[in-house]
Amino acid sequence: MEGFFALEAYALLKVLWWVLLGVLLTGIGVMVGMDMGVGTILRYVGRTDVERRVAINVIGPHWDGNQVWFILGGGAIFAAWPLVYATAFSGFYIVMLVLLWSMIVRPLGFEYRSKMPSERWRNVWDATLFISGCIPMVVFGAAVGNVILGVPFNFDWRLTSYYTGSFISLFNPFAVLCGVMSLSLAIYMGGTRLAAAASAPVSDRARTAAVVFALVAVVVFSGCGFWVATMDGFKLVSGPAAAAAQTPLHQQVVREAGALLANYAKYPALWTFPALTYAGLILGVLSLAANRPALAWWLGALAWIGVMGTVGAAMFPFMMPSITNPSHSLTVWNSGSSLRTLGWMTGWTLVFMPLIVWYTSWAFWVMRGKVDVKDVAASEHAL
Repeated sequence: MEGFFALEAYALLKVLWWVLLGVLLTGIGVMVGMDMGVGTILRYVGRTDVERRVAINVIGPHWDGNQVWFILGGGAIFAAWPLVYATAFSGFYIVMLVLLWSMIVRPLGFEYRSKMPSERWRNVWDATLFISGCIPMVVFGAAVGNVILGVPFNFDWRLTSYYTGSFISLFNPFAVLCGVMSLSLAIYMGGTRLAAAASAPVSDRARTAAVVFALVAVVVFSGCGFWVATMDGFKLVSGPAAAAAQTPLHQQVVREAGALLANYAKYPALWTFPALTYAGLILGVLSLAANRPALAWWLGALAWIGVMGTVGAAMFPFMMPSITNPSHSLTVWNSGSSLRTLGWMTGWTLVFMPLIVWYTSWAFWVMRGKVDVKDVAASEHAL
């Protein structure tokens, strides 16, 4: 009986950490994406140097704290899903380097930009903030798109993974479209943040950008949905029990038309996730039109939840399907850490996740209010 309950707990913890991974990825989209969205539209919302400084100072006190979500996401994959981490980081190695290089210049842009009054100097760092805002969000979306399509990899008998694709193939049309979706949501989040926390005219331009890219996101999300409906998905035909010790070599998986919508057909309540995406974006646009950017920001967060929930619901139980050998696909059941590891991680998460939410909320509350052009121009400590 004790062994039975241990197995049931193991299966439950696997599902729990699949959900928590989705929460962390959503946190990356909402918090990190907001900052990167500001960097992407920096030259549009700021027509003068001091206006650009206003935009930078809106996110300046928070961007490095928001990076915690990025670190947590990578750490969760490493600790809870080691086989997914090893396979993904091996196959996507060059893409990961591009992501890393683009993000290395991000803190330099914040810290060095205003150290010299030279226009050329500041223009260079503005370019780095654009690059470090745009590229990571495109890569983030493209990675999700590739996982939906399936990744070209397989294992040998030692569970050594072999990536059989190319760098260029990772930026296929569907993945690029998902990258556009991710970037559009990031710009929306950044635009609503500036609309709420910056003074005019920066806030006015940011509101316009947020509305435009919310509508772009609605169109792209719809396009991705129709595209997914025509794709071959993956179906788990046979394998060990969910809580049993297993590897990807112990299962049979086939590709099947319409498999990405199978969970939606079986559980119609899952359509709530795509509905949340549309509701969040459309109501967000209406909130911006009513000059309520703070509400629009929260609705954008709701849209991110809808997007990540839509992907997760379509793919479950797959985490990283293989198009080279579908039976070597990584699932929730065969790629997780041990029962003890997941148990300890759950305990520490119950301690630290509320602390992260608390200090993030506290920081935004303490530094609430509008960032004004005159205040930034007069301050010696502003970025």
